[in-house]
Amino acid sequence: MGLLPSFSDEGLLPPGDYALTIDQLRASELVLGFGEPRDHPTWDAAWRENLVDNLAILASQLSQVGIKELFVDGSFVEAKDHPNDIDGYFECDPKRIASGDLQRELNLLDPHKIWTWDETLRRPYRGYPKKQLPMWHQYRVELYPHCGQVCGIKDAAGNDLMFPAAFRTCRGNGRPKGIVRLNL
Repeated sequence: MGLLPSFSDEGLLPPGDYALTIDQLRASELVLGFGEPRDHPTWDAAWRENLVDNLAILASQLSQVGIKELFVDGSFVEAKDHPNDIDGYFECDPKRIASGDLQRELNLLDPHKIWTWDETLRRPYRGYPKKQLPMWHQYRVELYPHCGQVCGIKDAAGNDLMFPAAFRTCRGNGRPKGIVRLNL
């Protein structure tokens, strides 16, 4: 079983927070696949490894500015052969967000200057209905700061959720699911 349990029958990580390093994530079933390769011939391990490589770049930048944990979710942590991307969030001091210091520090580290959460900078991508942030266009990863605010995702009753709750449930059916916690 390793550090992660097998996917549930619904193709989800069982509820819980699973602490991994980037190297452990790279060597996990989330990248390499589960079961026998012949049973999952369309599992795109190369694409998943590329996503983790990109996540590693951004995780390193977050670590360099003092962020200690990063939570990874989205279709990447589901039994989906070719996930669109990696979604995640990290906890931070709201003063660093409000002042612009966190974004500024991160953009000093990133050669593409992709660190922004400004909705007006989202751009379309062919075949996708939702406009994407610059970090998604460059890395196919979207990481959001969490400092106690709602995240724009609602529960089944229409209530606003914060990242911790939103990332631990399925958007489609509200079922609880697991999440990967990267220790930076």
